[in-house]
Amino acid sequence: MSGTNRADIKKGLSVSIVLKQDQRSGTLTEGIVKDILTNSANHHHGIKVRLQDGAVGRVKAIHD
Repeated sequence: MSGTNRADIKKGLSVSIVLKQDQRSGTLTEGIVKDILTNSANHHHGIKVRLQDGAVGRVKAIHD
C-alpha cells in the first residue's frame, strides 16, 4: 500500500518514509507514526508524518 492517501495512515502504524535529505538516494527509514503532518486528503509524493523517534518524512510504504 502506498502512502499517498491520508485515510490509509493512522497513528501507531508501521511505515517506511523517505527523509528530506534522503530524497535523492531514496533511502527509506522505518518507524511508527506519531503525528500526521499533511492536512490534504492525498499528496502525490506521500503524506508527511512524524515518527515516534522524531524523524519527519513522506510515507512511501505502509507495513502490516
